[in-house]
Amino acid sequence: MPIPSRAAARPHRPAALGLLIVVATVLTACGQPASPTPQTTPVASGTPLPTPSPSPTPGPTPAFTNTPDPELAGLIPTSVLGHTVVIPAVTEFGLTPGDIGQIFGEIGDRFRALQVAFVESPRLSLYAVQMDAPFATTADLEPYLAAAGQYVGIAGLHREPWQLSAIGDHLAWVRPGDNATLPGTMIYAWATDGYVFLMIGINDPQNLAMLAVLPGAPPPTPTPLPSESAPPSIASSPAGSGG
Repeated sequence: MPIPSRAAARPHRPAALGLLIVVATVLTACGQPASPTPQTTPVASGTPLPTPSPSPTPGPTPAFTNTPDPELAGLIPTSVLGHTVVIPAVTEFGLTPGDIGQIFGEIGDRFRALQVAFVESPRLSLYAVQMDAPFATTADLEPYLAAAGQYVGIAGLHREPWQLSAIGDHLAWVRPGDNATLPGTMIYAWATDGYVFLMIGINDPQNLAMLAVLPGAPPPTPTPLPSESAPPSIASSPAGSGG
């Protein structure tokens, strides 16, 4: 009996390759993992969705531009006791509400218009500010009095010399100057109805005349203040001192 050839036990090469390709394709298809199905979390019926927290209301920011305010400028008289009051246009001075507002803390952040005025002789300087609500009162100015004094030329940062005084029908903070200011210097700070005023002058009658024509809050009643009239330092200042 003839011995079969080894080649007879093997399929022809092309057929074997085809078979291997088919088997490999089937195995690959069977072994490929299925695409993952997106997971969803059911929301119970009637369950409210979380409400986002409201953003806090931004606070006021200082205003470093000064828009002309005819109403504010109109509060200032053009003369006092026969002396000319210079009221320059806002383009003629470099200060802004934010500049002076820095000495008044969070109150100053609400300053929106600034008008300055001055008398050359006897010397008097006035800073008038209009602010956004909520409006400051004269009492609210107390924490900033020392800085206000320094702003107008007082050397020492001290609160003590300021007195809350009833001057005519105005309630105002008042203090004398120091050894770095001209003799007779007095400083005033007060607030009313959306306005804040800071004034420094060397002549008592002129100071009081200017204060009287500007807006002001009356002293509280019926409880009197410790000082029902101008502080003694005002009364004792030389009435005719000039600058």
